[in-house]
Amino acid sequence: MSFIPGQPVTAVVQRIEILKLRDGDNLILGFSIGGGIDQDPSQNPFSEDKADKGIYVTRVSEGGPAEVAGLRVGDKIMQVNGWDMTMVTHDQARKRLTKKKEDVVRLLISRKSLEEVVRQSMMQR
Repeated sequence: MSFIPGQPVTAVVQRIEILKLRDGDNLILGFSIGGGIDQDPSQNPFSEDKADKGIYVTRVSEGGPAEVAGLRVGDKIMQVNGWDMTMVTHDQARKRLTKKKEDVVRLLISRKSLEEVVRQSMMQR
C-alpha cells in the first residue's frame, strides 16, 4: 500500500482479536512492534514506501496469543480497539496495546499478501 498525496488511500484490512495471557500483574500479547511517527521510516524493513511511519509487527512469539490469533511479522497495525494507529508515536502505540484493563486486543491490520489477493481477483474480472 503506497500513499500518494492528494489521492484517496485504499487498504485491504483484516480483523484480528488477541486474548491476552495473564502472568501475575503482566498481560502478555506475544508480539513486538516497530515504527511510529517519531521513528526513522527508512529503517523499517517491512515498508515499501520508506516514508511510511506506520506501526508494524516485528516479532511474533511462537505459540503465543498473537500467533494463535493469526498475527504475522510484517503486518501493519491500522487500529487497536477502535483507536487509529496510523499517526502515533512508538510509545503511544505501545501504551494502546498494553492497557491493563483490556483482556482482549482487537486489531485492524493490513497485510501485503491480502492486498495481492484482492489485486489478482480484480484483474481476473
